[in-house]
Amino acid sequence: MPCDGNNATPPSPAIAPAFGPTPAAADIDPRRVAEALVERFGPGGIDPRVPRLVPGFDAPFYQAGLAGYSDAAMRIVARRLGCPYCVTEALLDITLLGGGRGFTKADLGDLADNVPGGDEDHPLGGQIMGTNPAEMAAAAVKMIEQAARKPKTYREMGRGRAMENRERAMGSKSVDLLPVPHSPSPPRSFSAIDINLACPVKKIARRARGGHWLGELDGAVRIIEAVREAVPASIPVTVKMRRAFDDSAEMRDNFLRIFDAAYDIGCAWVTVHARTVQQKYIGPSRWDLLREIVQRDHPGRVRDRLIFGSGDIWTAGDVFRMIGYTGVTGVSIARGCIGDPWIFRRCRDLLAGREPIPPTLAEQRAVLEQHFALALSVNERLVRGEGDARRERAERLTGKMMRKFGIRFSAHHPEAEAVRRRFIAVSTLEDWRAVLDEYYIPARSSNPGV
Repeated sequence: MPCDGNNATPPSPAIAPAFGPTPAAADIDPRRVAEALVERFGPGGIDPRVPRLVPGFDAPFYQAGLAGYSDAAMRIVARRLGCPYCVTEALLDITLLGGGRGFTKADLGDLADNVPGGDEDHPLGGQIMGTNPAEMAAAAVKMIEQAARKPKTYREMGRGRAMENRERAMGSKSVDLLPVPHSPSPPRSFSAIDINLACPVKKIARRARGGHWLGELDGAVRIIEAVREAVPASIPVTVKMRRAFDDSAEMRDNFLRIFDAAYDIGCAWVTVHARTVQQKYIGPSRWDLLREIVQRDHPGRVRDRLIFGSGDIWTAGDVFRMIGYTGVTGVSIARGCIGDPWIFRRCRDLLAGREPIPPTLAEQRAVLEQHFALALSVNERLVRGEGDARRERAERLTGKMMRKFGIRFSAHHPEAEAVRRRFIAVSTLEDWRAVLDEYYIPARSSNPGV
C-alpha cells in the first residue's frame, strides 16, 4: 500500500507568500540561495553536522522513501546522478520481526529491495513504521544488524521490552528484560534509522501506524524513545513527520510537542512534510507554516536544530527556494524525483555555479537502460526457479514493475504521450529495448523539456 495515494494533486506550487522582508518563494532566485550555501558551508552547501552524522551525505537534499518506487535500483540510478543520501520505503516492524520471509516481503514493499544494494547504495537510511514501541525498537536493531541473529532473538527482544514497559507502568522494579548487547553492524548496513510518523494512508492510520501517531502525543514519544534507546548511539535516528494531523490548534500543539521531544530524546534531525495527515497529497503544501516551524522562538534552541523540509518539490529550483524561504537545513525530494533522477544533477549544477541542463535523449536512454538492468538484477534474487525459467519470470516481473517508471520518464520526451503509451505495454526486456530503439535515438532531439 503506497503512502502517496492515487488521488494526489498534480504538480503545483506550494503556499509560500511574502513574509516581511522575505519575498514569496516564487520570487526567490535559487542560484543566489545555492551560492549563499556554498559561501557559508563550502562545496556541497550542506551544514557540516550532517556529514559528520552520516558520512557521504554531502549536499542539502536527498531522495525520500517512496513506497512502491524507491528500491535499490531507483536509489542507485539517483546516486549516479548526484543524490547524496536515500531513504527506503517504510518497512513494517511486525513484518521485519516475522522471521523467514519476514525480512524478504512486507505489505508495504519487498524488504529485499530495501536491504542496502551493494557498495553503491550508501549512505542509506532505513525507514521503519509500526504500532508497538517495543517491536519498533527490536525491528530497528534487526535492520541495523541485517538480521545477524536468529529471528527468534529479535522477537523475544520485542516481547521483553514490551513486558518491561508494562512492569514499569505498574511500578515493578524489574529491569532484567533489556535486549542483549548489540552485534557489530555489518559493512552494508543502514547509516541511520528513520521513524515514519507521516504516512497518511487510511489502512496505516486504522492500524495505528505512520501519521496516526501525530494525533496521539504520548504514543509517538514512546516510539521515538524506544527506538533511540535500542539503536546503537553511533547510528543516527531521524523522524519523518507531517506538519500536523489536521489544522486544529490541538493537533498543531501535538506536532510541536512531538517535534521538540524528538530532539530532546536525541534524534539527529526531523523531516517535516508541509501537508497535514488528513490532507494526504491533495492541495498545495504550506511552506509558510513550515517556515514558522523553523523560525519560531524556542528558547534559542530551534536555530541549532537540523530540520529538513518536504512537499511540492518538483524542480531543482524548488529545492533551493524552499531552503531560502523556510530556512530548513535541506530538502527531501519525493514524487518530484520519480522519473526524473536528473533533478539531483541539476541541484549539483546550481551548487557548482553551472547552468542546469535537461537530459538529452542519449542521457535518457542510458538511464532507462541502467534502471531496467538494475531492477532485473534485484528481481532475479527474489524469484524462484532455475535457468531460463527463472530469468523469464524475473524479466516479466521487472517489465510489469518498470511500466510505472516508464510512464514518468516519458514526460521528458518530446513525444511524451506516444512514449507513455508504449511503456504501458512493456512486459519484457525486449519490449523495453524496442521502445528505446524507436523513441530514444539521439538524432531526434537533444533538448527535451524538463
